[in-house]
Amino acid sequence: MKRSYLILFLFVIAKFVLQYVLISPEYELQRDEYLHIDQGYHLAWGYLSVPPVNSWVAWLIKILGGSVFWIRFFPALFGALTIVVVWKAIDELKGSLFAQILASLGLLLSVLLRLNMLFQPNSLEVLLWTLFFYILIKYIKTENVKWLYWGGIVFGFGILNKYNIAFLALGLIPALLLSGQRKIFKNKHLYWAGILTLIIILPNLLWQYQYNFPVVVHMKELSERQLVNVNRFDFLKSQILFFIGAAFVIIAGFYALLLYRPFEKFRFFFWGYVFTIGLFLFFKAKDYYAIGLYPIYIAFGAVYLGSLFENGWKKIFKPICILLPIILFLPLYAFAFPNKSPEYIASHPKWYQKMGLLRWEDGKDHAIPQDFADMQGWEELAQKVDREYSKLSKSGNTLVLCDNYGQAGAINYYSKLGIKAVSFNADYINWMDLHKKYNNLIRIKDYSSSGTELEETGPYFESGILAGSIKNPFAREYGTAIFSFKGAKININKRIQDEINEVINRY
Repeated sequence: MKRSYLILFLFVIAKFVLQYVLISPEYELQRDEYLHIDQGYHLAWGYLSVPPVNSWVAWLIKILGGSVFWIRFFPALFGALTIVVVWKAIDELKGSLFAQILASLGLLLSVLLRLNMLFQPNSLEVLLWTLFFYILIKYIKTENVKWLYWGGIVFGFGILNKYNIAFLALGLIPALLLSGQRKIFKNKHLYWAGILTLIIILPNLLWQYQYNFPVVVHMKELSERQLVNVNRFDFLKSQILFFIGAAFVIIAGFYALLLYRPFEKFRFFFWGYVFTIGLFLFFKAKDYYAIGLYPIYIAFGAVYLGSLFENGWKKIFKPICILLPIILFLPLYAFAFPNKSPEYIASHPKWYQKMGLLRWEDGKDHAIPQDFADMQGWEELAQKVDREYSKLSKSGNTLVLCDNYGQAGAINYYSKLGIKAVSFNADYINWMDLHKKYNNLIRIKDYSSSGTELEETGPYFESGILAGSIKNPFAREYGTAIFSFKGAKININKRIQDEINEVINRY
């Protein structure tokens, strides 16, 4: 085995090890992960908020047993493959082994450790963006049309993974038009590759049409409820912090794309970044939407620095460059990951508070960071629902109806009784089984809206009680209530169907 491949293999192993050790066993899955896992049990060509590719991975996880190990494995795999693609891109750019090590360190010790912790479409998104850039480099170097078709395939699967990849194209098109590489638009194979992309995404387009394009409603709600609150200055600040250990490498990459002669034919990459970031700023996108841009620019920067420090006294900068990502990562290791127990964080809040990590969306400081609190209390909820479900089911079919997708997904994942909880939230509205008649209801209510549940729902049943609640003080869902209603006096199925129709009509 070549020495360079041995080193690459060690980086891949380090990536996997870090992804597992950075999460303390006290933490469960995060709320979004439960929804994505459940999508693997309901395969379709689309979902209300995401395209289908991640559900295929969820299906594979289900086949492998559905354990937390496999749920953690695939985001880590996508992160490791991102390092491999950047390594190969540096080969194409005639970079040195130093450049490959520097880039790999910059990627390994970065925001990708946080991103690759969670089973979401984001990890694969970064890999597909990076792979598309690599294919573009291969085409520019060789002008072999097969790379256009590979680009069409990767872009197609990128759309089926997350629609966000459209920003990549919208940024690259004007950048190419303004460069000498605009000749690509005269190549008929580019358009055949585009047709190939269209064929790949056609099933999802047909699904969107069938369901009246829920992606439009999702984007509208996202814009009104979340993106409207995005601060553009904070967006730009995050771009620096995402790859803080490799920020100097990215800056070197921008410089090289503008002024380094061997990169002259790749100059459009610089303007592609400018246009894409400009679009993100204009639409007030979330900061992490742009993460997929950076791995390839780290490759360009690492190649340039490797050339700059190749000879003479400048060689002394090589070990400094290697040490910087490590040194700058150490504070992140201490505070940015759920690698300490909630009890430890709560008893040592000083630095977490100084770094603003204890501030939640409600503007108040809490015992642990909000992201970590979203990984607490779920198994407790499922156990208590199981206990109540086993009692009620003796007297007839029992429906478990939740306020949000996190509650429904967590119950489905941890339940020992095979419960299929549902919700009017997210895709669960399409997964309700109303073919069997329900006699009983377990209602999971957010703490803030649980106060009047017995008075509002109780009259429709023979009996109703507050059966329990989440007691974990560190859980974001702390206080979430479990109501148990027995002996329906009305047709529950019809009532549920009416509410489903009401929600669907909003689309």
